[in-house]
Amino acid sequence: MRSPLPRRLGLTAVLAFLLAVFGLAPSASADPAPTTLTFATDSATTTPGGTVKLSMTLTNNKTYDVWFVYQTIDPTWLTTQRPDLKYSFTGCSLATAAGSTPCSGTGPNNLGANYGSTIPPGQSRTVTLTLQVAADSGCNGNIGFYSYYYAEFSDSSNTNGGPVYTPETRVLCA
Repeated sequence: MRSPLPRRLGLTAVLAFLLAVFGLAPSASADPAPTTLTFATDSATTTPGGTVKLSMTLTNNKTYDVWFVYQTIDPTWLTTQRPDLKYSFTGCSLATAAGSTPCSGTGPNNLGANYGSTIPPGQSRTVTLTLQVAADSGCNGNIGFYSYYYAEFSDSSNTNGGPVYTPETRVLCA
């Protein structure tokens, strides 16, 4: 008795070929995400009492303006497991063509307003938070964060992303 497997594979191959020829197969386009959020720090390590600048850059990859952004930033699970690590966000600035301007919302909620007005197509906005490590913080631990964001565009579409992770900062003892 012959196996029906070769017949099924042949039929599947013919069907896949016909779908590809008539454009019904899914395309393999490499369209970028409508927005991307990236993080960078000015230092991979600090000591108790030190500061680290955490920069967040939101890039508009779409052909419409970004009108609205909502973003959260929270400590990673491993960071929350170290109660001896003490830190807070003590400053926030938005990079503009005219220089740096202060922003608000430096807590763990609604950082989106910090990106300023609309973000035109192909452009980015960078917000820098100052992470202050307390003088009495524990050592030999990593402080890291993750973020979710939601953005609305001028064509009434929207996108969301996350989690996006920051680079971790290692707290060293001197």
